[in-house]
Amino acid sequence: MKIKTKAMDYDSVMRLPRMRHRPPRRPTLFFRALMRAASASDLRDAHFSYTSSRMEEAGDGPWLILMNHSSFIDLEIASRILFPRPYCIVCTTDGFVGKEWLMRRLGCIPTQKFVSDLTLIRDMETALHEKKTSVLMYPEAGYSFDGCAISLPRRLGALLKRLGVPVVMIRTYGAFTRDPLYNCLQKRDVPVRAEICCLLTREEVAASSVGELDGALDRAFTFDSFAWQREEKIAVTEPFRADGLHRILFRCARCGREGGMEGRGTRLRCALCGAEYEMDEYGSLAAADGGPTEFSHIPDWYEWERNEVCRALDEGTYRRDIPVDIAVLADSKALYTVGGGRLVHTADGFVLSGGNGCVLYTQSPRAACDLNADFYWYELGDVISIGDRDALFYCFPKDGTPVAEVRMAAKELYRRTRPRA
Repeated sequence: MKIKTKAMDYDSVMRLPRMRHRPPRRPTLFFRALMRAASASDLRDAHFSYTSSRMEEAGDGPWLILMNHSSFIDLEIASRILFPRPYCIVCTTDGFVGKEWLMRRLGCIPTQKFVSDLTLIRDMETALHEKKTSVLMYPEAGYSFDGCAISLPRRLGALLKRLGVPVVMIRTYGAFTRDPLYNCLQKRDVPVRAEICCLLTREEVAASSVGELDGALDRAFTFDSFAWQREEKIAVTEPFRADGLHRILFRCARCGREGGMEGRGTRLRCALCGAEYEMDEYGSLAAADGGPTEFSHIPDWYEWERNEVCRALDEGTYRRDIPVDIAVLADSKALYTVGGGRLVHTADGFVLSGGNGCVLYTQSPRAACDLNADFYWYELGDVISIGDRDALFYCFPKDGTPVAEVRMAAKELYRRTRPRA
C-alpha cells in the first residue's frame, strides 16, 4: 500500500486549509459488503477461521469493539466477523490521504495517533448513541513491533464508563506471525484465527471502577506472539523469515553495540563483532557457531534493549541527533515533502528543525503516551512521527537510526514525566 506524496515548501503547506471535521457516518450495507468482498482473498490465503463466546450477553448493540493490532489483516478480519453489523472504525488521518470520500463511507473516524483528541470521543459518542452504530477501536493505537502487547493508555476505563455500552473484544492469533511489521511486508504461509467475545456487559461496565476496568483491559491485552508460535508449533518455513529482524534487534546482545546488526534470510548477524544467530522455523534464535545464545526468545532480547535505553536515560547519556527527510500531513489530499532536517531526541523531548530553515517544532515528553513509529511506512521507509493538531511531521531517518529505540525512549520518558492521576 502506498500514499500520495507531493513536494511543497513548508510555508505553503501550513497555509493549506485543514481537513474539515465531519460527524461519523453509519456505513450502508453496500459499503459493508464491499469491505467484506475486498477482504475475501487475503482471508482465504490465511485459512482464516474464528470462534465466539459470551456474545449473547453483549445484546444487540451498539458495542465498543476493541481489537489487538498486528497487521493490516486485522481490518479484514473485522469485516468478516462483524458482517453485516454496521460499525465505525477509529483510524489515523494518514489513512484518509487520497481517499477521504471512500473512508468516510466505510464508516472511518479520523484521529491523529498519540495526539490528544477530545473530538474523537465526541465522534465515538455520536456513532454509538445517535447513529446506533458500533465502534471498532485499536486501543494499542500502533502495531506491535515484537509481537507482544503494547501497554494501553491509563484510565482507558474512564472512556468505557463515559460511553456506557457493552465492550466486545476481537483477539487474533497468527496475524503477527503471518506478517510481522519488521519483515518488509513479506507474508508467510501461516493460518490466522480469531476469537470474538463479550469482554464486559453494560452492567459490568457500570458496576466497575475505572481502575478495575483498566485492569480487565490489561489482562485481555496480554499476549506474546513468538511464544504462541512456539507452543502451537506453527512453522514458518519461508527463507526470508529473518529479513529486517535488525529493525527490532538493533543492538548486539554479545558486544552491546548498535549499527552493525542485519537480518537477512534466516540469520541475524552483527558486522561489528561477528556474532551470528539462526532463526528457526518456530521463531527462536540460536548462536550459529553452536556457542551460548544470549536470548533465544526475541521478545526477551527486545526487553533487554528497552532496559539499556532506560539505563542510558538514568545515566543522562541518551541522545539521538538524526538526519531526516521531513514530510508534513496537513490535509487529506497528500503527504507533503518539505526537505531535509534534523530530529533531536533527548530527555527534554523532541526538537525538529529543517525544511530549508522553515521548520522548528518542539514536543515535550509529556505530550504523548507513545510514539508513532513504523517500519517501511507506506513503502517509503522507517518513520518517526510527531506533531499536534496543526500538523503532523513524518521524519524518515537517513542514517539507519533504529526507530524502535526512539519509540522505547519516548514511552519511558512519558512514563517518568506523566502527571499522576
